[in-house]
Amino acid sequence: MTELPDRVVGDARTSDFGWDLLTDLTDIGNRMAGSTGERRGAERVVEAFEEAGLRNAGLDEFEIPGWWRGESSLSVSGPVERHHESSHEVIALPGTPSGEVTAPLVDVGDGTDEEFAAAEDELEGAVAMASSRTPESRDRWIHRMEKYVAAAERGAVGFVFRNHIEGALPPTGEIGYHNRPGPIPAVGVSKEVGDRLSRLAAAAEGGGDGSGDGAADGDRPTVSLDVDCRNEPTTSVNAVAEVGPDTDEAVYLTAHVDAHDVSDGANDNGAGSALVAEVGRLLATVEDDLDTRVRLVTFGSEEIGLWGAYHTAETTPEEEIACVVNLDGACSSRNLRVGTNGFEEMRSTFEAVADAFDAPLETGETISPHGDQWAFVQEGIPAVMASTTSDQSGRGWGHTHADTLDKLDSRDLREMATLVTAAVSRFATGGVEAEHRSRESIRDAIDEGYVEELKTGGRWPYDG
Repeated sequence: MTELPDRVVGDARTSDFGWDLLTDLTDIGNRMAGSTGERRGAERVVEAFEEAGLRNAGLDEFEIPGWWRGESSLSVSGPVERHHESSHEVIALPGTPSGEVTAPLVDVGDGTDEEFAAAEDELEGAVAMASSRTPESRDRWIHRMEKYVAAAERGAVGFVFRNHIEGALPPTGEIGYHNRPGPIPAVGVSKEVGDRLSRLAAAAEGGGDGSGDGAADGDRPTVSLDVDCRNEPTTSVNAVAEVGPDTDEAVYLTAHVDAHDVSDGANDNGAGSALVAEVGRLLATVEDDLDTRVRLVTFGSEEIGLWGAYHTAETTPEEEIACVVNLDGACSSRNLRVGTNGFEEMRSTFEAVADAFDAPLETGETISPHGDQWAFVQEGIPAVMASTTSDQSGRGWGHTHADTLDKLDSRDLREMATLVTAAVSRFATGGVEAEHRSRESIRDAIDEGYVEELKTGGRWPYDG
């Protein structure tokens, strides 16, 4: 039993509404937090809310620490000389300060604690380079910000973040978070540029592979970074709407509409915003069956510190939020993954939905600070993040030029819309009551590594 009428399931499986919205969002182009494009994206979502028959659709504005990308370059001197300034080779990382540095390059591999410790004596006054990869032996993802801060704390004067995914795709991503701007200039480089730099650094340490790049033992390459950007206050917006009875308490269905400026933000996270509107449209067709109001929100400024989610969490009484289903990166396949943050009732609901539709489901219990749901989880409000799994390593195309519409499939979007609508309708019909937890119980259950990351990024929400 799916608990959704057959007509709603059929509608979900044949509708173009969500895909059309996703197409429009990607065609906007730059939706960077605080940009004109981000606001245009939010306005397009509001139009979709209104077209879907949802009520109280509109924008909610708030202040953020804005960042604007300028031109950046990376030059290599020594046995091999190269100059990189094209955006498919090198780009600044959001939250970086402007600046110019020239220093020896030190490769710290994947940027684990052990690798930084081994390079400790070499990092003072150097440019540190770390891969976007997290080793499979690790039980959690190592965020780029942790690698950046580890480099700065050991005296590095610059930071290079190299992609581990091929295709001339330098990765971007916030490194300042709530400690903006960061202390040292930082850039992302493609795998191809990063591999050359890594080879040159290895040859200088006596680990040359005879590839003919010309580096002699002991000749460490020198890297010059030139980063141009602006860090200035600005505003961002959330797009909001509602469906269902006018109850004090609401089930929240959320996603973020912003995307990095080098990308169309198709899977991260135009798809999530399109799904929020599509699920809202489907719920509107069974509105009379709902017992609890559903509030739909596409947040602004997720990519630079979850500012839209924090704005909502801080301006909404906790007792008015029954639970939160956050969608992020939910169109890379038809394989649903739900990070439950330990909220058992919400996990059980998604398991029941997956069983009803004979759909694959992967769940994780770890409390994660990555994604808009964290602004609610930290307060003990039941919140999960729903995404999809794929065979790609790490972020895959995410946070690069390649996060484009052609990587996605409308059938995957329709499948996710079906499953999420079924889950949210269960939360909103009184059949599931997710239990709120104390802030203390959440704090005590956070993995030690994430505790360190949150404190490093200025995002630790608890005393001590």
